Amino acid sequence: MRLKRTWQVLGPGLITGASDDDPSAITTFIQAGTRYGSRILWMSFVAFPILALAQEMCARIGLVTGKGITGVVKEHYPRVVLVLLAACCVPAFLLNMGADISLLGEVIHVFFPAIAPLWGSMIFSLFLFGVMYFLSFKRLAGIMKLVALSLLVYAIVPFFTRLPLGDIIRHSLVPTIRLSRGFLWMSTALLGAILSPYLFFWQSSAEAELLESRGEKTTYSRNRLFLAMRKDILAGAFFAVLIMYFVILTAATVLSRAHPGGITTLSEAAMALAPLHINASFALFSAGLVSTFFIIIPVLSSSVSYILGEVFNLKTGFNRPRTDTRQFYGIVLLAIVVGLVIRLLQFNTMRILVITTGVYGLITPLLFLLIIHIAANRRIMGAYRSKKDMTIAALLINLLLLAPPLLLLYSLMM
Repeated sequence: MRLKRTWQVLGPGLITGASDDDPSAITTFIQAGTRYGSRILWMSFVAFPILALAQEMCARIGLVTGKGITGVVKEHYPRVVLVLLAACCVPAFLLNMGADISLLGEVIHVFFPAIAPLWGSMIFSLFLFGVMYFLSFKRLAGIMKLVALSLLVYAIVPFFTRLPLGDIIRHSLVPTIRLSRGFLWMSTALLGAILSPYLFFWQSSAEAELLESRGEKTTYSRNRLFLAMRKDILAGAFFAVLIMYFVILTAATVLSRAHPGGITTLSEAAMALAPLHINASFALFSAGLVSTFFIIIPVLSSSVSYILGEVFNLKTGFNRPRTDTRQFYGIVLLAIVVGLVIRLLQFNTMRILVITTGVYGLITPLLFLLIIHIAANRRIMGAYRSKKDMTIAALLINLLLLAPPLLLLYSLMM
């Protein structure tokens, strides 16, 4: 019964944590591990408090206002802020989603060579659209929670080979920092991967939708809701950085031996794993990738739809009648079509994914600053606004997020 109650408490926080380990994040972790080895593992420990605090602020906004970030910005800020928010985030989200869908086709083609990557991307994406269209938010969230658990396969793969435990422990606890442009860009990309901007929109909107789905039947007081939310957030953040740690470890100890300059395609990852007579490891690794699509495509496409829905005054949400939200699902379908077009153009998928996370690393500090302002605003949050110590901690964290891109900009100007 205790396990059942714990499982029921988990929801948007766990899903957000799992969506943080989407294919773009996984490929960025692989690039970091193959290029810099275990020396980059310490960033996983730094990421945990950053991710947990950001998720909690967004969840608090959703629970108190009953709206997502874009809804709050639309109501309480000048319209130019909403337009700039959409202009910065929507193209990046669509590019991320397109690259994810493209990679999905490659993964399916590896397992089923008879299916061309384009057809694999198309069939799977349309299947996911059908799932999103016909299921309520509560049922959709339940499926996404179960799928999230399958990502734990990433914690198994490194143990198929002998690990240098001394180096791993040292590099996990002692930061190694380089001021080279490559390292600064990779640090920016890693922070953008684990603190992706779409988590702000999804976390707040998901909390609002979950609150709405409970309706009059909820027996939770406001304080109990916040307590459950915090447990959910901590579990999701821990889950996200756990997967981050083991994917980097896999790349550092296994994949880097075959490709010290970095993995650029899924085929290279396959060839790097195959010589270790552990075909099972590649199967597990690829199965983990497929699992992420069940989570990230609904999260990314609905995030785009939430944003554009507020900009153009459209009704949004999974809990509303389908006749009232045709535009919402139309935007979701459009996002999937954009992804398929990117697959058709046959760009280097993994390169696009790493570039996307680098762009996220530039966008996230600015968006996080807006979240901090909303969470601390008495007019919006009332008695549930962020306390002064949480606001100060968030501002300090935002300075940490700004450090790699600012140092990178400085190195480019010198």
